[in-house]
Amino acid sequence: MKLHPITAESFAIIDAEIGPHTLTDSEYRVVRRVIHSTADFEYKDLLRFEHGAIEQGVQALRAGIPVVVDVQMVKSGVTGVALTNPLYCALDAGTMPGPGETRTEAGLNALVKRFPQAVYVIGNAPTALHALARAIHRGDARPALVVAVPVGFVQVVQAKAAIGKLAVPQIRVEGRKGGSPVAAGIINALASLAFGEDDEKRAAQI
Repeated sequence: MKLHPITAESFAIIDAEIGPHTLTDSEYRVVRRVIHSTADFEYKDLLRFEHGAIEQGVQALRAGIPVVVDVQMVKSGVTGVALTNPLYCALDAGTMPGPGETRTEAGLNALVKRFPQAVYVIGNAPTALHALARAIHRGDARPALVVAVPVGFVQVVQAKAAIGKLAVPQIRVEGRKGGSPVAAGIINALASLAFGEDDEKRAAQI
C-alpha cells in the first residue's frame, strides 16, 4: 500500500528538517513517529534510549508480553495498530486509592502485582511513574520496558529522574514534555519494528 500523500509529505519534511544525525535506524523510527505525532522537533534531543530499550521492547512485543498504560488516551492511541498483546489501563484496574494515593497510582500498583514483567507505558501520570520506580527498586516489578514520558509541571521531572537512575530498559523524555501522543507514538513505532510493518504501510491504513 502506498503512503498517504499527506503522511508522505510530513515524513519528508521531518527527514529534511532533521538532516544528518547520529541516531540508529530504530531510534530514528521512534523519534520520527513522535515528531509526526507532535510536530515538535525538540524530541530529537529529548528522547533517551537506555539499557537496550528498543531491542528489549521489540522482543517483548513479539513474545506477547502484556502492555500496561496509565490512561485511556494512551490506550486509544495504540488501538488498531499491529499490536496483539494484552493491553491494560491503570485507570481501569478498579482499585480504590488509599490515603494520599491517586487512582492511576493505585491501578498501577495493582497491575504490577499481576504483570511484574510487562511493558509499562506512562504518558500522563507522574504518580504512576513514581509508583513504578518504587516497585522496581523493591524488586516487585521487572519490566521488559518502561516508556517514561509523562507531561506536566508537578513531579514530572522528578519521576523521570527516578526511573533514569534504574538499570531497566527505558525510553524516556527528559524535562517536562511528553504526553499521550508521545507515548502512543513510541509504542506504535515499536510495534512497527516488531511486526515488520514499515511506517508507510501503517500510515496508509490510518
